[in-house]
Amino acid sequence: MIAGILVAAAEEHIDRTHSWIWPEGYELYFGGAAAITIFGLLGWKVLPFARKALNARTDRIQAQLDEAEEAKATAAREAEEIRRAKGDIDAERARLLAEADEQAAALLTEGRERLRREVEDLEAKASADIAAAGAREVDELRAEIARTASVVADRVVVETLDDETHQQLIESFIQRVGATGSAA
Repeated sequence: MIAGILVAAAEEHIDRTHSWIWPEGYELYFGGAAAITIFGLLGWKVLPFARKALNARTDRIQAQLDEAEEAKATAAREAEEIRRAKGDIDAERARLLAEADEQAAALLTEGRERLRREVEDLEAKASADIAAAGAREVDELRAEIARTASVVADRVVVETLDDETHQQLIESFIQRVGATGSAA
């Protein structure tokens, strides 16, 4: 059969064809058989590898899509936590500011009370110091008056007493001291 085709092909003119679209019959026969054989081999040997590669690619893309969806959900949860934490931060800041205001008010009240007590203590101490200084001055004044009076009395006595009266006073003093000394 092949020999018949080859003989028929030798009888025809190679430079002319019967149609400008369709090839010659033998070309169609051999070309068709070769194409079917090649496509059959490709389908039998290559198509499973191609399917496997396409399925692996599909699985990889699906895994990437799943990871992206999971990452998106995680990001949404984290964003919600951040928003919640921001709200908590605002509330915490307000609470801390309120506590600081309370502590400042308490410190002011305590400081004013302490200052009032210190002023009262200083006033009491100043009053006591003034009273003590006044008493000291009075004592010093009395001592000065007594000293001055003694000096003046001595002068008056010395100037007004004569020698005989003076001698009698000395002897009476000695007798009193002697009597007191022997009695003791």
